[in-house]
Amino acid sequence: MKYIGAHVSASGGVENAPLNATAIGARAFALFTKSQRQWQAKPLTTDNIDKFKQNCEAGGFAPEHILPHDSYLINLGHPDPEKLEKSRVSFLVEMQRCEQLGLKLLNFHPGSHLKEISEDECIKRIAESINITLDKTSSITAVIENTAGQGSNIGYRFEHLAAIIDQVEDRQRVGVCFDTCHAFAAGYDLVGDSESLFEPSGFEPVFAEFDNIVGFKYLSAMHLNDAKSTFGSRVDRHHSIGAGNIGREMFEKLMKDPRFDDIPLVLETIDDTLWPEEIAWLYSCTE
Repeated sequence: MKYIGAHVSASGGVENAPLNATAIGARAFALFTKSQRQWQAKPLTTDNIDKFKQNCEAGGFAPEHILPHDSYLINLGHPDPEKLEKSRVSFLVEMQRCEQLGLKLLNFHPGSHLKEISEDECIKRIAESINITLDKTSSITAVIENTAGQGSNIGYRFEHLAAIIDQVEDRQRVGVCFDTCHAFAAGYDLVGDSESLFEPSGFEPVFAEFDNIVGFKYLSAMHLNDAKSTFGSRVDRHHSIGAGNIGREMFEKLMKDPRFDDIPLVLETIDDTLWPEEIAWLYSCTE
């Protein structure tokens, strides 16, 4: 069964996120449990936590279909030791907030080398950051998001994801969120119109390569985004489903493929007024 939703607002309190998801016909959703552009956050209150859980239950949202995202400020591969430590402390706080809410996943961008250290050293620091955080928590899976490769970001190659996972000590608590726009912009041709920069082009060959290098057993979530950016541009620009350079056919294939059942499939498309329509269309493709 497919669980489709969107990254909804938690403005006014995390307890409002499941209400906003219900309003657009979602069966899954993503949220920020704190401001994504600030280091500090008010602690979650008992009232926040209780109402969040009540509203999730009322909306039929299971913890495994909710995909919180951490702060954009965090860089778990930062080359500067002090800034790396600040990111690690903040990441732990994000994980602990998820545990307070009874959630199972935390989605995050792996990190950036800022052209000051090698990709391998950055990957090593990211894995160390995950290990430190998992050791201090008990129930949350760290879900690494593939990136478009913009700037000095790590994670645009499947090999990057595999290398991070390989250095994580508790592999039962690490996973991957596959962002369709990011993969396309990075050079994985999900459509089949171009020669892939990395691997043979097309829906099946790209996901076969993902399975071969990373493994479907680590696929914990997906971001369903069309791409305003062009193929292989390494530019992160999302578009509404069917309005970008990926087009609708790839999403139709994905909706009919049982390999993508039972995980949160989350829209981050640019026009939130279209989310009810996009969710309804995606569900129609499963029939």
